[in-house]
Amino acid sequence: MKALAFDLGAGSGRAVLGWVEEGRIVIEEAHRFPNEPVRVGGRFHWDILRLYHEIKQGIRNAWRISNEDISSIGIDSWAVDFGLIGGNGELLGNPYHYRDTHTATAMEEVFAIVPDAEIFARTGIQFLPFNTLYQLHALKRDQNPLLAQAGHLLMIPDLLRYFLSGDMYSEFTNATTTQAFNPTAGDWDERLLGAIGINRNILLPPVKPGSVVGRLRDSVTQELGVPAIPLIAVGEHDTASAVAGVPALTPSFAYLSCGTWSLMGTEVPAPVLTGEAQRLNFTNEGGVYDTYRLLKNIMGLWLLEESKRAWERESSGGGKLQYPELLDSASQAAPFRSLIDPDDLRFLNPDHMPSAIAAYCRETGQPEPVTKGEIVRCILESLALKYRYVLDKTQSLTGSVFEGLHIVGGGIQNELLCRFTASAIGKPVWAGPAEGSALGNLAVQFISAGEVSDIAEARRLIRDSFPITTYRPEDPAVWNEAYSTFNQLIGLE
Repeated sequence: MKALAFDLGAGSGRAVLGWVEEGRIVIEEAHRFPNEPVRVGGRFHWDILRLYHEIKQGIRNAWRISNEDISSIGIDSWAVDFGLIGGNGELLGNPYHYRDTHTATAMEEVFAIVPDAEIFARTGIQFLPFNTLYQLHALKRDQNPLLAQAGHLLMIPDLLRYFLSGDMYSEFTNATTTQAFNPTAGDWDERLLGAIGINRNILLPPVKPGSVVGRLRDSVTQELGVPAIPLIAVGEHDTASAVAGVPALTPSFAYLSCGTWSLMGTEVPAPVLTGEAQRLNFTNEGGVYDTYRLLKNIMGLWLLEESKRAWERESSGGGKLQYPELLDSASQAAPFRSLIDPDDLRFLNPDHMPSAIAAYCRETGQPEPVTKGEIVRCILESLALKYRYVLDKTQSLTGSVFEGLHIVGGGIQNELLCRFTASAIGKPVWAGPAEGSALGNLAVQFISAGEVSDIAEARRLIRDSFPITTYRPEDPAVWNEAYSTFNQLIGLE
């Protein structure tokens, strides 16, 4: 069997064919496309119909490449964002981007209605200003007419599946990210939704990863010249798929899904809903096959991507900068000259990332990074040190001691960051595969079809099928001193 995985990130998407052959997983990219949000009238939206168009092109290309052999399709994407479906079955407006400013004060407004301690106890989810709960509150507060007209709410993968099949389902892993799902009850939290005036009925009962959730509808099969291929609810939050794709050989492991966002934590059998978990602002998101992901969101390579975009806009020649040259300049810059907290909210969506970084350093009494190399090194060293902090706290919350850290995702191509991370945590880093989310997506499809027995076998297959690079700590005393400075600087414990 050949399965088709769509893995949608905040900046790009791709369609990946995968199958099992002679004890190995084989993959082939069928389509890659940009995911470029759009500003309209001061608001920030996802171009959802363009994404749907690209998904259809991916299906068409994959059908040809596969020799007309695709047994299932799965879609994963980022979390928290959604579309509203009207009573006539049509999409009501373009989904808002999580970086839109309409939620700027929404979290604090909801805290005035329901205390933050109660919200965490009911959901186990990290407090981030763009969580679905606060987006819904902002729509209600602003009397957005689309909310009043909504018959159903569909998260981004749910919405794209609906376009393809005409069937509406809510998938478990993405539902848990909303901060409106109660893991203890196993359903949407009516207390929280009612408190902010949201009709519980617009939310569908979540289905588990591995469920068959429809087939391509007739209009799609006729347009693309393909049969009614089944659609599988995979781990539709891309981090759920990334964790499913971690090539760990033991049940207890630490992971870092590294891309635009860095998501770091471990897999646990049940949510950790303690006061300490809330104080540390960890999150408990649903995983595949009756697991939860105890993790923390870290701003990630967004800092580097946005800096690169800012420099390119300023370039008189309009040329594109290359990451290798930026990383080379960073490797030659002075170490630990300036450090930042990657999760400071000023970095969420600044007009000019390098200026925001320089301002942070100036305000904290540090030398301002000026050159590209200094700024990139500041970003990467700060990320590595934040990873150490989160890993330490993950061990504390779970009572586990991890032998090292698995890194998956596109960030493994940043060798300097992998080296820095191993040195910062003082443990080995196992980097790979880069296709973590796509492979986890495929793994659930393989298990659903009976091609692979369970997630443990899927992880062994991934381990045997793709190269893993090991990075070992360097200069531990120097990094320990830097970590102490970092903690003092940003007020960590």
